[in-house]
Amino acid sequence: MKDDKAISVLFVCLGNICRSPTADGVFRGLVARAGLDEQILVDSAGTGAGHAGNPPDSRSQAAAAERGYDLSKLRARQVTEDDFHRFDLILAMDQANYNGLMNLQPVNSKAHLDMFLSCAPELGVREVPDPYYGGDDGFELVLDLVEAAGEKLLDSLRRQYQL
Repeated sequence: MKDDKAISVLFVCLGNICRSPTADGVFRGLVARAGLDEQILVDSAGTGAGHAGNPPDSRSQAAAAERGYDLSKLRARQVTEDDFHRFDLILAMDQANYNGLMNLQPVNSKAHLDMFLSCAPELGVREVPDPYYGGDDGFELVLDLVEAAGEKLLDSLRRQYQL
């Protein structure tokens, strides 16, 4: 998957059907609009395997489609040990998944692990809330947070890697 010259980013939530595929789709869109899809590779995964192989939640797909993002081709998968060697940056949607990733991360991995919203401290929240058990407004909030943090992440990668 990884071109040695490309920067690779993995977004992670629990089931990989709501938050992380939304971040994946939004960030792919931002990267493509910036003309950087050859320089920045994007994927998503979950710390749990319960939804492996499934498409993103239909509510995530609908909310994303309203804003011009297509999540339909994405399929849930579980984080693997290999991800810590393949990706430069692994971003957790919340503290529980960050903690789970910390426990999975091999000692010799190259991946930098962080919370996704650390890219945008001005938002005043550390976690992307799980919208799964709520109403449509939760999916809209996820998109708001992901778009704002995604822009900041892209700006940061551009500066750091001189893209």
